[in-house]
Amino acid sequence: MKTFMPKKQDIERRWYLIDANGKILGRLASFIASRLRGKHKPIYTPHADTGDFIIVINAEKVRLTGNKLKDKVYYRHTGYIGGVKSITAEKLLQKKPENLIRFAVEGMLPKNRLGRKLIKKLKIYAGSDHPHEAQKPEILEI
Repeated sequence: MKTFMPKKQDIERRWYLIDANGKILGRLASFIASRLRGKHKPIYTPHADTGDFIIVINAEKVRLTGNKLKDKVYYRHTGYIGGVKSITAEKLLQKKPENLIRFAVEGMLPKNRLGRKLIKKLKIYAGSDHPHEAQKPEILEI
């Protein structure tokens, strides 16, 4: 019995377009994370990048359920003493809606080199325009 190892020429990367208009953040993020890893493909290997490229448009129209808009807080540290900064999901959605989806997807990917490589294949845009028409992305329904 041998373990299957996908080679670079075996991996076919495709481009998909997802419209986040009215979609719930967590469900959207888990779907995107699964596609970035390539779990929907028969050649999926946990330690290899077999996933596709994902373009997300209308990030500003993503939804959060319950009181998460006001209660959910994102923290970061500046590196200085007492440098903890925080921002609510509501303010982040107004200021940088792309980061709201990026943080959710990043939390669902591996925390290693592979995860850093996978997150680069995610392209997020606040509006409905994107510069990836040349890649001929397929529309993906969730």
